[in-house]
Amino acid sequence: MEHQGAAAGNGRGVVTVTLRRAWAKDLDAPSLYELLKLRVEVFVVEQACPYPELDGRDLLAETRHFWLEKPDGEVICTLRLMEEHAGGEKAFRIGRLCTKRNARGQGHTTRLLRAALAEVGDYPCRINAQAYLTEMYAQHGFVRDGDDFIEDGIPHVPMVRPGTGVEVQP
Repeated sequence: MEHQGAAAGNGRGVVTVTLRRAWAKDLDAPSLYELLKLRVEVFVVEQACPYPELDGRDLLAETRHFWLEKPDGEVICTLRLMEEHAGGEKAFRIGRLCTKRNARGQGHTTRLLRAALAEVGDYPCRINAQAYLTEMYAQHGFVRDGDDFIEDGIPHVPMVRPGTGVEVQP
């Protein structure tokens, strides 16, 4: 696992929040549990949306997980980045991006998105954005890529951050 620390204010002082990244194969059980716990807290409980959270993609070899963690191990923001090869073309997909309710508005989502998009580089990257978040994703270079749709009772917009067409050597 890779990590990088930064300070964030919480109204009671400064707390160090660590950026972590791990390939699926390197993700330990306690970390995976914390990621899933936050996703269920936000998507299932807070948004009152029962859906199949365990979709089989978290442990695929090409899946990477990014998250922000407080010193006590509490995960406050997470996303997963999946590599795809539709039509033989390399692209990425961001999914399961969420931030703990009491940690919103502090730049955590932006920090996590920037880290993931740095890894994406010049390749295209897709996201099925909840409709109310499209402007936030647009600030990171995403544009609409199709018609609105409803997924699990929530309006979504397919978006893509187009690649430059230049292949970057890893």
